[in-house]
Amino acid sequence: MTTPAIVVLTDFFAVSNRALSYAAGLAVPLQSHLVLLHVRHDGLLSPEEYADRHAERNARQTQQALYALAEGQPVPTQVEISEAFLPDAVAEAVRHHQPQLLVLGRPGTATTPVEVVTSAALDVLRHVPFPLLIVPTVGWDTFPPRRLALAVDGDSFSLYDNQHIVSDLLQALQGTLDVIHVVDQHDPGAEAYHRAMHTAQQSGVATALTPEHVRIVYHPKPAEGILQGAVEVKADLLVVVARRHSLLSSLFHRSVTAQLISESPIPVLLLPALD
Repeated sequence: MTTPAIVVLTDFFAVSNRALSYAAGLAVPLQSHLVLLHVRHDGLLSPEEYADRHAERNARQTQQALYALAEGQPVPTQVEISEAFLPDAVAEAVRHHQPQLLVLGRPGTATTPVEVVTSAALDVLRHVPFPLLIVPTVGWDTFPPRRLALAVDGDSFSLYDNQHIVSDLLQALQGTLDVIHVVDQHDPGAEAYHRAMHTAQQSGVATALTPEHVRIVYHPKPAEGILQGAVEVKADLLVVVARRHSLLSSLFHRSVTAQLISESPIPVLLLPALD
């Protein structure tokens, strides 16, 4: 296929996975096709308590279900089934398809525990530094997303050369972009606005910003401040820069990235930084 690809990571709950519908909805304006990547034997997306249920569906049934799912999408969709571990399977899909982004659903606790999806997302980001969209199953109702919010910490960052998805989305959806910067003091002054604008513009994510598009939020906890800022700017898609040092930390489960993955009520687009 000559159109760009969006790779959707599916599990055996894919039939009810709202992330697929979200990805398909983005694929239409982005003029992309979908790739349903099913990792057959992976503990991250198939937790142990569901192993028996998963085992009951043999390979043929799974393949038939995935192809039926593909046929029902509004854009051309292909199916890939991998026997590799999740990070290796994703890495191979990225090498083969060079997609615009990866998509992973965040189901509620009634299906896969949110901690499982958070762990899977961080594991993928550690091994495959590529834009990753996390879509909650419930809690959001706005589509297509047109009010994007980019969270920055004020420190300079650089993205990988192939990460143009934010500008692609803004153009395809005729969207707007606000920048959220969380500070731990009540009156940060004009310097906070300058730092937020400078880092966003320098990265290339937001090249045309004005102070009106920068929201400074006072909050002692960065993740909660980011979510508060997203509400204040009425964002329907949150863009977060995922820094390598936080992902590789032994306390990654406490990081801002992990907290936003697990708690954001709106979809989160993670952009891995080079540092």
